[in-house]
Amino acid sequence: MKKICITFLLLFIIFLTVGCSGFNFNTDTKENAEYLRIHVRANSNGEKDQTIKYLIKDKIVSFLTPYIADCHSKSDAVGVITLKRDVLKGIIDEILLNNGFHYKSNIIVRQEKFPTRVYGEITLESGYYDAVIVELGEAKGDNWWCVVYPPFCFTDGEKVEYKSKIKEIIDDFLKRRR
Repeated sequence: MKKICITFLLLFIIFLTVGCSGFNFNTDTKENAEYLRIHVRANSNGEKDQTIKYLIKDKIVSFLTPYIADCHSKSDAVGVITLKRDVLKGIIDEILLNNGFHYKSNIIVRQEKFPTRVYGEITLESGYYDAVIVELGEAKGDNWWCVVYPPFCFTDGEKVEYKSKIKEIIDDFLKRRR
């Protein structure tokens, strides 16, 4: 009887932690609220527009990294980006101008729908997320996206490690059963 209860409890925990995400029909989950994503949209799919998009993406990451590193919450990150928005826009527009582009950028923070995306061992399910949207020119080209907070893209190559207490309990239980 004890084994049945433990098995049922484990299955219930697994269903809540893993199974629910697999059957999540409500894309506006509470978990989404913990992330601030970033989208850099190229002017077009032309080779030059796509090349400048990546140059600008690299500059955005290097500019924001020291500021985001000091953030302890998503709202801190949004606050920093809001404060630095005009400076960042100036940097981006200068890069565009210095590379012969006559369009400018626009930076906004709003909620947008994202597809499922895997970052190493972390999977962010499809759904609506708050995001920093960087539009280059008409913003009709392919885009680059990542996560600003927690700083998946702003770690200078450091591996970000996230732990789940429930997963640790299950792993420990399974080790003891072997």
